[in-house]
Amino acid sequence: MSRKRWFVASVGASVLIGLAVHAQRPSSPPAFAVGRPAASPADPVQRVAGALAGLLPIQEPDATTTPTPPGRVKIAAGPVTVRYTFDGGVGRPITDHLGGHELRPLGQNGGALKLVRQGSGLALAYPDRCRLARERDCPRAILEGDRDDTLNPGTKRLRYGAAVRMTAADLSDGANVVQKGYSVGRISQYKLQVDHRQGHPSCVLAGDGAIYRAEPATNVADGRWHKLECVRAGDKLTLTIDDVPAATVPVPASLSIANAEPLRVGGKGTSKSNDQFAGEIDNVFIQIG
Repeated sequence: MSRKRWFVASVGASVLIGLAVHAQRPSSPPAFAVGRPAASPADPVQRVAGALAGLLPIQEPDATTTPTPPGRVKIAAGPVTVRYTFDGGVGRPITDHLGGHELRPLGQNGGALKLVRQGSGLALAYPDRCRLARERDCPRAILEGDRDDTLNPGTKRLRYGAAVRMTAADLSDGANVVQKGYSVGRISQYKLQVDHRQGHPSCVLAGDGAIYRAEPATNVADGRWHKLECVRAGDKLTLTIDDVPAATVPVPASLSIANAEPLRVGGKGTSKSNDQFAGEIDNVFIQIG
C-alpha cells in the first residue's frame, strides 16, 4: 500500500467527508467507523483507518457548473501516466501515485465520499442513489482537479479507466466514472461511464460535433469489482472488462481530444443532473502516449 502525506483541516458548517460505516451495501466488505482505533499495527488497512480518525471537509461550489473558459488549450507534450489508488486516505491534497495532478472533493446537499476496504487497500464510496422526489435536492459528491492540459491526449494513444463496484440499486440513466471535457458545445471529451439501468459500461470520445461510444450489452452492476479500461489507438476505441475486450467502435484517426476542463471522478459536476455515480471506485488511471 502506498503511503501519502495528507492533513486534516476543519471548516465550520461545511460539507464533511470521512470514514463511515458503509452499512447500506450488504455486499461491501467491512468499512471503518469514525474514530475506531487500529486493531493491529500489522494490518495496513487498519493503520490507515486509525490515522484517519477524523472528519475531512469538502468544498461546496456554486449551484451551477459552467465550462471552463478555454483560453489557449495545449496537448500533452510527451507520455503521461497518472494513477489514483486512494490507499493513503481521502484528504488534502489527493494526488496521484507521484504526488501530482491534485484532486479535491466537492459536494452539495450533504453529499459525501467515504473510505471502504478494497483488498489490502481502500476505495472511494459515493453517495447512495438518490430517491428524493426533487432531483435538485439530492446529495452529490465528486472529485475534481484544476485545469490540467497535460491530460489532453490530442490524437495520441490514450488509456484510461477505473475499477468499479455497483449493484442494481446504484443504477440510473447516467453514472459517470471518469471524464475530462464535455460532449456538448464542441468542447471535446473522453469519458468512462456506467449508463442506463441495464448496467452497461461504455467508453466515450467526443469532438468535432460527433460522439463515439463503445458499449457492450454487459451488466457490471452485480456487486462485484470490475476493471474497466478504455483504449483509443489510432482509429479505434475499445472497452475491456476485466482485461477482456468487450466492445470496439471506429473513430477518426484525426479526432483530437483537448479541452480546458479539469479531470472529474464520479460525475460531471455537483449541480443538478450531474450524472452522479453511485457505488465504489478505485484505481483510477490515465495514460497518454
